[in-house]
Amino acid sequence: MLLIFQLFRFLELISTAGQNKGVEFFTMKGSMKGPEAKMPRMEDILSLPVQDPPCAEFSAAHLNWVHVQGGRQGGDDIALIPFCRVDDFVKGESNNAKCPASFRIESRRKRREGSVRKPRVDGYLEYTLYWCSYGPEDYRDNGSGFGDNTNLKPATGKGSRPGRRHMMRGCLCHFTVKRSYTRPLLALIIYNQRNHVDKSGAPCHGILDQNALGTRAMYAPRISEELRHKIMSMLYVGIPLDTIIQHHAEVVQKHGGPHNRDDFLTRSDVRNMERMLRNSSHELHADDKCSVEIWAQRHNKHVFILQDYSNSEPFILGLQTDWQLQQILHYGHNGLLASHSTSKLKKLKYNLCSLLVFDTSRNAIPVAWVITPSHLVQGINKWVVPLVQKIRTKDPRWRPNAFLMDDPAYEASVREAFQCHVLLCPWHLRRSWVKSLLKNCCNSDTQRDLFKHLGKILYCSRSGPSTSDAVEELTQMHIDQCAFMNYFRSRRLPNIELWVNGVRTLPVVSQEFFAPIESYHLRLKLKIFNLLPASSLQRIDCLVHVLTTEFHSLYWFDQYTSETGYFQNLRDGFGSTNSWYQAMHIPDVDVLLDEENLQLAKVVSQRDRSVVYTIWNPGSEFANCDCTWSKLGNLCKHVIKVALCCKNRQVSRPLLAAQVYRDVLLNLLQNAPEDPLVLEHAILRATRLQQEIKGLEDRSNSGLLQPLPPTSNSQMVDSNSILSFP
Repeated sequence: MLLIFQLFRFLELISTAGQNKGVEFFTMKGSMKGPEAKMPRMEDILSLPVQDPPCAEFSAAHLNWVHVQGGRQGGDDIALIPFCRVDDFVKGESNNAKCPASFRIESRRKRREGSVRKPRVDGYLEYTLYWCSYGPEDYRDNGSGFGDNTNLKPATGKGSRPGRRHMMRGCLCHFTVKRSYTRPLLALIIYNQRNHVDKSGAPCHGILDQNALGTRAMYAPRISEELRHKIMSMLYVGIPLDTIIQHHAEVVQKHGGPHNRDDFLTRSDVRNMERMLRNSSHELHADDKCSVEIWAQRHNKHVFILQDYSNSEPFILGLQTDWQLQQILHYGHNGLLASHSTSKLKKLKYNLCSLLVFDTSRNAIPVAWVITPSHLVQGINKWVVPLVQKIRTKDPRWRPNAFLMDDPAYEASVREAFQCHVLLCPWHLRRSWVKSLLKNCCNSDTQRDLFKHLGKILYCSRSGPSTSDAVEELTQMHIDQCAFMNYFRSRRLPNIELWVNGVRTLPVVSQEFFAPIESYHLRLKLKIFNLLPASSLQRIDCLVHVLTTEFHSLYWFDQYTSETGYFQNLRDGFGSTNSWYQAMHIPDVDVLLDEENLQLAKVVSQRDRSVVYTIWNPGSEFANCDCTWSKLGNLCKHVIKVALCCKNRQVSRPLLAAQVYRDVLLNLLQNAPEDPLVLEHAILRATRLQQEIKGLEDRSNSGLLQPLPPTSNSQMVDSNSILSFP
């Protein structure tokens, strides 16, 4: 049925109108001239209002249609929507409660942008015909598909479709999507037949078709994308085929028997997906660049930006699956986002930046990946805008509460794109310092002392020493630590001023979020290096394949097991490596905290009650523990538990970050800004901080809290609480 493609061709329509004098044509802007109505011009059609329903998926019922009469079918319904939401429309139409369907692409044509020197108004970049999978052929009376019936030829002119005849019931429901050449951001939907009926006009599948009751024709012709993703994820994490079939049968029986096509999952369905998984390959071309481009074309729904190599622009590839999009919409709205960069994983040729959200258990979930050649500040401007546009296309009301940023240079781009609070997350900087200390310094006392001085440098307040003075003090006091000082001068000193200024101007995130970010980092590092062969670490296509298959499936599987309770024994246990999660299971009675001497604290081991771990400088950002996990450079559960106890017992002093933030707010109040909103925020925060300080002084005067030391420097060394960011 290719007549729909001729809908806007003026001469043919006029010819049709001449043969049918009684046919009325829809007109716009008073285009009636004489006794015969003319077809509306394409300029008039493209001037129709663009409809963008706020729901994630929408159908024809959510749109206002304009009927255009004429042609062999008698008329079509048209509507304009954003082109980026065509997939949402197709999914919404497939979920018709009365006639569940699955629309396939019957034909497609594309043009490259710029390929036409003088494009016509009715020209198109893309043209796609979608047809219900229950049609247009009708094999209901000839189930075998053999015979001499000449009426079985497909209405679209195509030949027979082996393997699909059992589901063909003559459905004529179909529509066309045109992407205008002159307005490429819009999609013109031309609905030729909106009802799922055969050529006699009777329903041919779904609950309205009496002959389909009790058969699979009541439901969608194929399993849903959600179930396909579920089965593929289970296969990727290593669940056997028989276990998947048994589990699916238990789920169907639990909700009372079959209710949709997904409930009819067969062994052949799973075996076909298993075969496809086994035969898939990440290396689609010998050249890495071409291989990535081929993958992006095949999985264009998962790519929100692809910037090719060039002399002036860096390579950028942004990935986000449908499941990740759902997670960022769910946990990111009025929640927290965090960035995590793997620029320090030297084995990888390209930098991998992960965007994370946090679930209710404070576990980090990756919701987007961005691959770039290097850790470039200007690169974030390229990918953050299309990512936010993709998210807000699904939900225009989506707004995060705060963004945890791991590089101070990103502040302006992040704040403008996400329009939310920005917090500084120095987790990877802290981890780098700890790892270098453990590598270059053998004495534990020296390690702790160096760690304290590094904290002084990072949290130089306005009333404290300057950055240069703090660095000079560190150099003079630890002049014998040549290996560490060489690392500090070459790797950290060039950008230390950027970090100090970031701490002075931005609130710093607490250890509550250090733990899940660290857990994600360790899991990413372990899985990538285990799943990627050494020869493939320099290829992008291999990294993309691992991220979007095995690694992606791990997080889907974690969420599925936690929500349903199934397969608890098959989880890899990484959810329990979150130090914050582990700290919640340590009883308060196992924390030995001397309120008269806050220089150290002790925690009783949960495995061996005879073992006691010691925490130096408890409660601060730079606390140390002598447990095995902490000696590997990680943030251990004992440090977090002690920090929580210090806060709950109200025996701790402000964190270094809290003190710096307080200084900034008080200084902002003394030097009032011109922006009234900023001034109001500063007044509210400063008033609240003054009330907190007065409360601490009252407790100290009553003997419930140790007196505060007279100088800010001593406060920096002995600070003991967790920052609650605004």
